Amino acid sequence: MNKRILLKLSGEALMGKSPYGIDVSTINTIAKEVKKIYKLGYQICIIIGGGNIFRGIKGASEGIDRSTSDYMGMLATVMNALSFQSCLEKIKIPTRVQSAINMSQVAEPYIKRKAVRHLEKKRIVIFAAGTGNPFFSTDTAAALRASEMNCSMIIKATKVDGIYDKDPIKFKNAKLLKNISYNEVINKNLRVMDLTAISLAKESSIPIIVTNIFKDNSLITALKQKGKYSKIS
Repeated sequence: MNKRILLKLSGEALMGKSPYGIDVSTINTIAKEVKKIYKLGYQICIIIGGGNIFRGIKGASEGIDRSTSDYMGMLATVMNALSFQSCLEKIKIPTRVQSAINMSQVAEPYIKRKAVRHLEKKRIVIFAAGTGNPFFSTDTAAALRASEMNCSMIIKATKVDGIYDKDPIKFKNAKLLKNISYNEVINKNLRVMDLTAISLAKESSIPIIVTNIFKDNSLITALKQKGKYSKIS
């Protein structure tokens, strides 16, 4: 299914200019960008991180048991998924949230066949609670779900235009890397996604597009491989 894609959003992207939490106006802006590609007939899966509310690794570093801390982070992703679902449905896009942790009052359990059926019925599926296991990031969950759903592409939506050879905020001469291999990302330890996610995407031969979600039509132009973006393949 060459028009089935997975969009990976960081929890921090939902903060807007706030120091933490959820900024509804920012989510509405992102939802409108998603609607543009939805109208082109794409089947869309979404995974959102939870770093705007709670980050498992940070909690563990401050003394919380790592497994407990990671589960707390998974719950944060459910909150983000529900907020994004609400914003999408306000602009008339049918959406379902599937959680890897069972919480039937607010989300469906993750069932692959059911998720595929939702996509075929033109519903966006938001996968919450990561993989349902501690010690795995939402980046890894994105690569895993993209593999299970037979997605043709992962779009990593960030606050920058793509992958640079050095920090574009600190260095004005930073060069945008348009095309880069999985092995280069792994060998150079580029922190665009964690290495487990990159390895899984490589094994499943799913290209990863990195683009700026806050620029108008960035998702459409990246899908058409135009404008500013980076492609890992």
